[in-house]
Amino acid sequence: MAAEEWIRRHFEPVGPIETGHARPWATVMRVPVAGGVTWFKACAQVQAFEPRLTVELYARWPDRVTEVLAVDEARRWLLLGDAGIAVRELGNPPEAWFEALPSYAELQKGEIGYALDHIGHGVPDLRMAALPAGYERLLASELPLARDDVNRLRDYAPRFTELCAALAELGIRESVQHDDLHMANLYTDGGRLRVVDWGDSSIAHPFFSLVVTFRFLEEFNHLAPDDPWFRRLGDAYLEPWGSGLEETFEIAIRVGWFAHAIAWTRQRDALPPEVRPDFDRAFALVLRRAVAQTVE
Repeated sequence: MAAEEWIRRHFEPVGPIETGHARPWATVMRVPVAGGVTWFKACAQVQAFEPRLTVELYARWPDRVTEVLAVDEARRWLLLGDAGIAVRELGNPPEAWFEALPSYAELQKGEIGYALDHIGHGVPDLRMAALPAGYERLLASELPLARDDVNRLRDYAPRFTELCAALAELGIRESVQHDDLHMANLYTDGGRLRVVDWGDSSIAHPFFSLVVTFRFLEEFNHLAPDDPWFRRLGDAYLEPWGSGLEETFEIAIRVGWFAHAIAWTRQRDALPPEVRPDFDRAFALVLRRAVAQTVE
């Protein structure tokens, strides 16, 4: 009731407010209004940073992120504009990513100067210096993996630390990293592409973002790992960053799989025990992709 009262202070719904989804980390509701629809989002404590981060990004990048209509940071509430339809509904065409990735990279470059401010307001810190400790936390977790795979991760720890150090030396500064940049979080209204849902974000190596983008192109679109689209999309994403970054990108994707798994532990730790089995089915897929990176 409190949420509905807050919504009505900003818009008068023209129909019933309906729950789009309710998950342990966030609840989203559809609010029909005159001329269209708006969206209410209530974030759980595990992603309490999301409302402020979303507001900050919209203030600086209004043409490429979620439109923010109202916010209550204390209650972790957002009222968001309608971004159109998810590119998943269009079949997740690589062409959409070819258009979206350069502008997303420009956003990341622009946010480098705000990285410490974002961390100070709760955005998770997965910078290169923090990742080895994050890897140790991952290994200390109860992982939904076979013992041999856990042992492979454990044996890889020294090499992972080496790769983090090597990547840090290559000079790309950390920035906001969406970490859930897939077909359900890129929307189009027919003329503009927007990235939505920043609740999994961290401050990390910016190139990590394409781990998830590429994963869904493999699994949903069934693109082979050597499909030319991956090279085209990587080049399009790297263009705003400068030339000669192919080696940096390759190392970042490898390290990024482990960083992605580390990020999942934050969400898992916040879950009540009864919902962890469902979460772990998806987590196991992420972990196995990380394990695959141990083969060099």
